[in-house]
Amino acid sequence: MTTPAIEHVQAVAFDLDGTLCDSVADLAAAANATRRHLGLPDLPEKTVESYVGDGIANLVHRVLTDSRDSQAPQDQWEAAFTFFITYYRDHLSIYTRAYPQTDTGLGLLKSLGIPLAVITNKNELLAAELLKQLQLADYFSLILGGDSLPEKKPSPLPLQHAAEVLGVDVKNMLMVGDSHNDILAAKAAGCLSVGVSYGYGDMAELSADPATRPDWIIDSLPQIYDHLRPQKEQENA
Repeated sequence: MTTPAIEHVQAVAFDLDGTLCDSVADLAAAANATRRHLGLPDLPEKTVESYVGDGIANLVHRVLTDSRDSQAPQDQWEAAFTFFITYYRDHLSIYTRAYPQTDTGLGLLKSLGIPLAVITNKNELLAAELLKQLQLADYFSLILGGDSLPEKKPSPLPLQHAAEVLGVDVKNMLMVGDSHNDILAAKAAGCLSVGVSYGYGDMAELSADPATRPDWIIDSLPQIYDHLRPQKEQENA
């Protein structure tokens, strides 16, 4: 896939899980602790990974029913959700680590004076605390979670809101992520979508469908800087 022509990037937004950090091991540990609490057997880590991406409320339904689309009984879900949140909050970064070159890539973009945001479907408080524990929080001017606004990705609202808060035109913002939610939200908002090849989503499969095909696929975050640097150098010449 060729790199798109980018006239003027004014901000870059990032998904969190599967884009900035690999958090599946801790999410799976919380999921299986929740299932054991309710007398259910553990699920394979890969199964939990396939359920990630639509917020913890949906994740708990999927973990309880071992299905992407089924809903657990409300009383069971409420008990499981409370347990999951408490357990996960206390074990956010036991195994979770930033992907290689994440810190480098974010630092390079900040050196260009471009404001950065996190737009995730994870609960905002958990996202902010995880970024703090991973020592990444200081890179970001804004952190939006799945519960920050009335709608979450794939709705364009979080991207539109981020652009407004950052004072940029949404069409000049990049949305970097690993899932269909990230790409669909970017397309709906009218900004460029950047897919990462190393996350939880199958980027080859997503690229096969025009509706979820990103404008650009990268293998590491510094590649964004490598493409934007000539633009900035030209502007400053």
